[in-house]
Amino acid sequence: MHLTWLDEPTLDAVRDGLRRVAPDLADATIVPRGLEPADDPQWCAASAVVDDRFVVKFAWAQPPARRIWHETQVLDALRAAAPRLPLPEVVTASRAPAMLVTRRVSALPFFDIRHLIGPADRNPAARDLATVLADLHHPDVLHTVSDAIGPPPDPTTQAATHTTTDTLRDRFGVLVRPDQRDRVLSWCDWADHTLAAPGRTVLVHGDFHGGNHLWDRHTLRLRLIVDLETAGAGEPEFDLRCLPADCGIDLFTATVAHYQELTGTNLDMHRIMAWHLRTVLGDALWRAEAGVALPDNRTPAQWVDSLTARFTALGTFH
Repeated sequence: MHLTWLDEPTLDAVRDGLRRVAPDLADATIVPRGLEPADDPQWCAASAVVDDRFVVKFAWAQPPARRIWHETQVLDALRAAAPRLPLPEVVTASRAPAMLVTRRVSALPFFDIRHLIGPADRNPAARDLATVLADLHHPDVLHTVSDAIGPPPDPTTQAATHTTTDTLRDRFGVLVRPDQRDRVLSWCDWADHTLAAPGRTVLVHGDFHGGNHLWDRHTLRLRLIVDLETAGAGEPEFDLRCLPADCGIDLFTATVAHYQELTGTNLDMHRIMAWHLRTVLGDALWRAEAGVALPDNRTPAQWVDSLTARFTALGTFH
């Protein structure tokens, strides 16, 4: 069956798609999230809560339709490859149109609960993060998923905020203070050197930021990992690249320690921070150039200051 997608970003189009994919839900209450026109086909996708019990993902262009179908295949393969992973329960999925319906879970994105994690909660939270990543990164998982769906893509080229260091050198300097420009250039040179040799290869989530792992607000334990649209073959360090900022240094380093204990393998902190650098500056660049506010409403220059503080705390870059 050929891959297709919705004709337009409207509630009527979503209902029409549900009539073909999940007829019982077509007349239910639909609360869309991100259902608005986009100039770039890459962003022509959204989700909705249906009947307060289900989450449906859909697209109205080919690139996100492909990502939705890829996620559907990955979730199916991971059921056998990593049964302990806290994955969404798939209710139904379709290629024509590309739709993925999962059961809704009462949980919050990590961004919404991280301020509640105090010193006493840090170790369990770190263990939860490390356990999920260790299970996903087990060598057998990549082999099983590859056998089921074919070779997964390279997430470093699939990530929405992928930005090369050459791009950062050329265009980031105008966004920061004059005293920060040489620092950014040095960081880019350091990241290129650090990532010049390839790392080991595992199955990675590809976009493991604080909006894509969901937590119980009462127990402060991880309940679900979501949005595996860019899951693919990459190095473990790539999956930890958002944690230094999302979690803070103490929770991040605790997660690294638990991961190494669980897997019996070492993580290269320099590689994590090189990917972190590219991700943070890339995110700031595209948002600034698109006229989109940074998530915390600060400036790119302030993000550079925060990066400097994280490098100093970790002793990673000199």
